Amino acid sequence: MDKPAKRIEVLEESQTIAMAKASRQLKAQGFDVVNLSFGEPDFKTPEHIRDAAKKFLDGGYVYYTPVAGIPELRKAISEKFQRENNLNILPEQIVVSTGAKHSLMNLILVLVEKGDEVIIPTPYWVSYSEMVKLAEGTSVYVTGVEANDFKITPEQLENSITDKSRVFLFSSPCNPTGSVYSKEELHALAKVLAKYPRIYVVADEIYEHINFNGPHQSIAQFEELKDRVVVVNGVSKAFAMTGWRLGYIGAPAWIAAACDKLQSQFTSGTNAISQHAAIAALNSPMESTKEMCEIFRGRRDVVFERIKKIKGFETREPHGAFYFFPNVSYYFGKKAGDKIISNGEELCNYLLHEAHVAIVPGSAFGAEGYVRISYAASEADLLKAMDRIEMALNKLQ
Repeated sequence: MDKPAKRIEVLEESQTIAMAKASRQLKAQGFDVVNLSFGEPDFKTPEHIRDAAKKFLDGGYVYYTPVAGIPELRKAISEKFQRENNLNILPEQIVVSTGAKHSLMNLILVLVEKGDEVIIPTPYWVSYSEMVKLAEGTSVYVTGVEANDFKITPEQLENSITDKSRVFLFSSPCNPTGSVYSKEELHALAKVLAKYPRIYVVADEIYEHINFNGPHQSIAQFEELKDRVVVVNGVSKAFAMTGWRLGYIGAPAWIAAACDKLQSQFTSGTNAISQHAAIAALNSPMESTKEMCEIFRGRRDVVFERIKKIKGFETREPHGAFYFFPNVSYYFGKKAGDKIISNGEELCNYLLHEAHVAIVPGSAFGAEGYVRISYAASEADLLKAMDRIEMALNKLQ
């Protein structure tokens, strides 16, 4: 029988990618669709980064790169960790991959054995649980309560730990909620984890620079977790370099070596042009990144005021990343013609076809009853989308 291996059959398709695909199909049919499903900055990659890539390409030395990344880039990342995060992570502790998603998959495969438990606060980024599934691990979900800005407490974390716990995986700033853990909150979690030396922490910090709460705080800063934290980051969000596909980790040396070994059999080294562009991004002043962050802040404020006027959309102000995560359960049980809206996925499909706005159901992030709305789009498109959503929702009975 023609069918893939079981590991693929049980794997769920990313709903963010599925909604983006559906919106593109509608656009191809001639509809004006506002796509707010993707976490992709709508800015161009800054000119000085593009110029560095062009200069390198014109030199013609575009050959295979070392699996873990070219030395110049690993040095630049090491210096970035020291300069921006006060973390002493040596170049040999760094592995460059084809995006932060690739970095995360490497880590899960390196750290998780069959039956190991990975503790994941919910709501979580859509791919975490599927990565754990591929590694034959078990995801243990800890619910971040909306009243606590979707952040988990030390008590919740402690109650989730068993003798099978192997990894604590989380993001701050968080995709999909926009929540940001403070230094004090992270330290409280670190004190719990310090009691369980078998557990490694994977801190997804890809939204580090889209943070409206002040300087970014990393859980890797605490002495209690020395040599037990892996920081995952990349250039896609901070430098509008999504299509360049470059992420990286800073890890204990043995984890970095294991990821290097694994990656050598998967993809080998990340492409040379992107690596040289990333050097320019990391070594240059952060003015363009700061400008983008301020524009995102402005869009957040505009959308927040507009979204609060939509009946049944209960939301809170996000403090990082570029997403809103409103509770939309008010609309469950309402009708669109003869069709009853019974969950978030059905509501998102209704809005896609009725309002021509693409958003993602909260079930994709482990939180039924919510939807994720990206504000990484122009202000004009965002306001148009809010108007369309409100009009479509008003038709539900």
